[in-house]
This record gives sequence, C-alpha cells and structure tokens, in this order.
Amino acid sequence: MKDYTRSYPLFSLCGLNCGLCPRHQTSGKSKCPGCGGKDFYLLHPSCAIVTCSKKHGNIEYCFLCEKFPCEEYPLENETDSFITYQNVINDMRKAKAIGIEKYQSELNEKISFLEHLIKIYNDGRKKQFYCIAVNLLTLEELYEVKKVIQSFDEKLDQKEKILKIVSLFNEKAKARNITLKIRKQ
Repeated sequence: MKDYTRSYPLFSLCGLNCGLCPRHQTSGKSKCPGCGGKDFYLLHPSCAIVTCSKKHGNIEYCFLCEKFPCEEYPLENETDSFITYQNVINDMRKAKAIGIEKYQSELNEKISFLEHLIKIYNDGRKKQFYCIAVNLLTLEELYEVKKVIQSFDEKLDQKEKILKIVSLFNEKAKARNITLKIRKQ
C-alpha cells in the first residue's frame, strides 16, 4: 500500500467523495489525505478495493472496471463510516456519464462550499452534518442554500444563522426523502 498514490485523491477509487469527509476536513493528526494521497497508507494500511484494482490493471476508479459493479462492491451499503456511502454507486455512475474531469470540477465546488460552511458556520458540532448534507444534496440544491445564506440579515446572530442553515439542509433532504445522518450498524 505504501506505493499507492493517485493524482486526484479527493474522489476515491471506490467512489467516496473523500474531500467531503470529516476526516479530510480536520487539521489534527487524524486528517486523511484522501484515497492515495500523501501518506494514505499510514491511515489505511490495507484496502481490499486497492488490492482489487491492482488485480484489474490498476484502474483509477472502480467504474472503469469491466466488472463494475461487482461482488467486491455491493450496490447497497446499509452502514456508513466517517463518511456516508449512500451516493457511492450513483456518484460513480455520474462520473462515468459526465466524465471524471467534470465530476471533479463539481466535487471541487462542493468542497469549497463545505469548507466555507465549516469555517464560518460551525459551532463545533456541525462539521459532520455539513459533510453529509453537502455530500448527499445536489450542486443545484447547494446553490439554493448558498443563495439564502448570502441574503442573511446582519441582525441575525451566529446561532440563528446556523439553525437556519441546518433547517434549509433538512428541508432539501426531506423533499428528496434523504436523512442527513450517518447510518450506524
């Protein structure tokens, strides 16, 4: 695993949006560099998906494999880890359909918005919620939320702004029957 590196570690081999993960969005020792990022092997000494990729010609993304989706990567994953797995298959299909460069561009926009939320509107307890919301909602839905945030009345205090943001995200999620929580075992 020590030699495993990737040119764009923010979208993983297996389809996770690493740049939207709380472990990537931290500044502590547990900061994850993303899939195949600098010193990735120290946090992830073994990965079955990386091993599988090596067996299939070192593909950059699972969706590029002729066997995708396969038994190594089930279509439905009922639990999450630090990051939600709810959109993994759909995100890989989207990346395949629109092209990896366009997908990376959209992901970079999401990462930028997430970093803004964490920097300006995090009360110390919202990082994971923001990571999930930005990951699961569409870019168009995020633009709508961003537009409302930009129109906030200056008289609102920080706590009120955060409550409004959480409410906006929950409304968008409810309209699509999405729950903005990590699914535990």
